[in-house]
Amino acid sequence: MALVQSMMIILSVIVVAVPFAESQVDDQWQQASYGIETQKITRLHLFLHDMVSGKNPSAVKVADHSNTYNSPGYFGFVAIADDILTEGPEPTSKAIGRAQGLIAFASREEFAEVMSMSFVFTDGEFKGSSVSILGRNPILQPVREMPIIGGTGSFRFARGFVVSKTHWVNVTTHDLIEEYHLTIMHY
Repeated sequence: MALVQSMMIILSVIVVAVPFAESQVDDQWQQASYGIETQKITRLHLFLHDMVSGKNPSAVKVADHSNTYNSPGYFGFVAIADDILTEGPEPTSKAIGRAQGLIAFASREEFAEVMSMSFVFTDGEFKGSSVSILGRNPILQPVREMPIIGGTGSFRFARGFVVSKTHWVNVTTHDLIEEYHLTIMHY
């Protein structure tokens, strides 16, 4: 009988202690600032090198449709990219990150891709941070704008926009270099 009473007391203590411990964890989570103090605006200027030719392309086709190449906008073409981001337009410029993500040609009428891309910074002030870009990119327009929908590291809670334009393109190989201006609001 004493054993049963002892077990009941121990069980009661555990039942009471677990919600209390869980409450402490929840309170700590809710009280954390996560770096949210004053909103900042960061402006970055960089170049994306999309090299689809050669032995080591930075972007490759992963899917298409039997009608893709008969469509004015290559409708249905899907590629995955791991492009280099540099400080300047030259291929020898200092690499500061990677543009990693998916590109899908989503218009039957014009060359317009839907781009889901993370700009991952591997060097410099924002090393280890990233921004996420998701939007329509009408690639034949001289200037394009897409939204920044999030980020990591220094860019937690990021939002903003990118403005891009084609800096150079090889019409035979389809290799290209794009110039990007990022305006990032973050904490």
